[in-house]
Amino acid sequence: ANGYYWSRWAKCIHSSHDFSDMVFVDNYIFNKDVFIQFNSTVGEFVGYTELGVHNARLFNNNPGQLQSERAEVERVCKHNAEIRQTAIADKT
Repeated sequence: ANGYYWSRWAKCIHSSHDFSDMVFVDNYIFNKDVFIQFNSTVGEFVGYTELGVHNARLFNNNPGQLQSERAEVERVCKHNAEIRQTAIADKT
């Protein structure tokens, strides 16, 4: 059980039926602490530790990575929410 714990949790959050308030949040976690986060509302990576600030700066200066992360709200969140909403609506 000794060692390091690294994970990455991404989530989509919305409350409206038309998904106009959809937000994509991507957390990079080390030893159970978020050290970098991308939030589609902010539109860039934010670092919360010394290493996180350094890496967030690198990620934000990489146009391909930043563009890819910004696109996740449309590509993943809204796409999957529409599928689930249709499946739920069809069952009622």
